[in-house]
Amino acid sequence: MALSVLLAVLAAAANATASVLQRKGAREAPSEGAFSFGLLWTLAKQPAWIGGITAIAVGFGLQAAALATGPILLIQPILVVELGFTLVLSSVVFHSRLHAREWSAVLGMSAGVALLLVAFSPSGGDPHGAGALAWAVGCAATVAVTGTLVVLGRRSHHARRAAFLGVATGVWFGFTAALVAGMTSAANAGVAEALGAWQTYSLLVAGPLGFLLLQEALRAGRLVASQPGLTLSNPLASVGWGVGVFGETVRSGPWIVAEIAGAALIAACTVLLARSPLLQGAQGESEQPGAEPECVRDV
Repeated sequence: MALSVLLAVLAAAANATASVLQRKGAREAPSEGAFSFGLLWTLAKQPAWIGGITAIAVGFGLQAAALATGPILLIQPILVVELGFTLVLSSVVFHSRLHAREWSAVLGMSAGVALLLVAFSPSGGDPHGAGALAWAVGCAATVAVTGTLVVLGRRSHHARRAAFLGVATGVWFGFTAALVAGMTSAANAGVAEALGAWQTYSLLVAGPLGFLLLQEALRAGRLVASQPGLTLSNPLASVGWGVGVFGETVRSGPWIVAEIAGAALIAACTVLLARSPLLQGAQGESEQPGAEPECVRDV
């Protein structure tokens, strides 16, 4: 279990590095319009963006290893620490200043996740043994929720656009984590089982789609607008997959109070961060030094 936690933390650090480096590269590309091969070629000329792609691959490998050794209900919520890593790295790379509001939100989120995991104490479950109907319902729900969020995002602008697309990306990443869990669970029975699992081939479609969706979210606005929703919706979606599809169990009885408290703390800190002046107005378009208005610099 300790190895699973360590791998999940390292995956979060790699994912945060990927987000910051890709956002740095994406700043050189147009922020409007659909993602295209021409835009992809433009991004590929940016060393920072290429570094971000490398970090994604590293993070995916670490996450897969973590999911192979621990339940999705343990691994995915840990990834919320990615937010803290991202904000710190972002402040260094983009020369922006984090304030007490952001630091309080990050610390509160981390405490909420810790409380939630202790209260959950997840166990059991078998992604490979989950029924076809459960998988079908989970996949349909994911597509519906993600599609709705993408539509809302494309109808919005600046910080709101980035926030909607960030949540959509997080939900989709929770889905890809479920597919990885299914693939690694099948691999435990042998290579032939892994190659015969439909989840393995579904990843070939879901992975690139998630990548493109991430690019849209990163191009839509500041990292502090897209990253909270992306980071938090991922583990929340995974909770649904773990309990509803894989049959993983969590503690009940008095522990429910602690679970609700942990979830409430995470939600409250998310609202606190969402109300940050850093997310307000058109400054969501850039992380350029000095782009923050006076009301932000004085917070």
